[in-house]
Amino acid sequence: MENILADIPLWVLLIACLITVIAGFVKGAIGFAMPMIMISGLASVLSAEAALAALILPTVMTNAAQALRQGLHEALQSAWRFRLYLGIVLVCIMGSAQLVTLMPQNAMFLMIGIPVLLFSITQILGWHLSIKKEHRKRAEVIIGCVAGFTGGLSGIWGPPTVAYLTAIGTEKQEQIRVQGVIYGAGAVVLLLAHIKSGVFTVSTGSFSALMLAPALLGMLLGMRVQDRLDQAKFKKATLIVLAIAGLNLIRRGVSG
Repeated sequence: MENILADIPLWVLLIACLITVIAGFVKGAIGFAMPMIMISGLASVLSAEAALAALILPTVMTNAAQALRQGLHEALQSAWRFRLYLGIVLVCIMGSAQLVTLMPQNAMFLMIGIPVLLFSITQILGWHLSIKKEHRKRAEVIIGCVAGFTGGLSGIWGPPTVAYLTAIGTEKQEQIRVQGVIYGAGAVVLLLAHIKSGVFTVSTGSFSALMLAPALLGMLLGMRVQDRLDQAKFKKATLIVLAIAGLNLIRRGVSG
């Protein structure tokens, strides 16, 4: 990956841009899934490490825009309300990112994909899992560890976070903002961690920067859809994408 842009054929670059626009659109519409779509799509035409590096800068920028859409004050309030979960996710991302070149990811994808799929399907079918207020701190610790650990290894920590926010009945606007805060802070930590791990270099960073424009374009289009969704439709759309994400993680775990 010493000169990745020079080595990428034009058709691969165009496919990468298209995948990133789609990822940005889904991100803008429901507030998550950009890393899952990008890593899955880009890894089909690029190496896994190049795909992981490519999503880092778009993830940082789109989450900053998402978190700050209602202003800095609201974003800071959301960060404070979910400070325990946020802190655990960041620590675990930093730690597990150093294992990205050493640990096989098949088992990890299955471990996160199966629960996410089961959760989303049961919710769609009408079984409403809810986490009681007195159990939320314990849930934040457990789910935060899972999200951070998988995030450092794969760049994906959205499904556990969305499952948690859905289970505690977070309102649409608040959920979108909280996701932006958590994912944005996590993306910055992921960037720093992968500078240290060697995945994010000057070469892969330039490729990641090239993906910023299609990511932001897709996100702007997706936000127009988000503004038209009421709470019920937003939750249903979120659960459908979550189910697809779970299936994709299981596919990756099985296929290797």
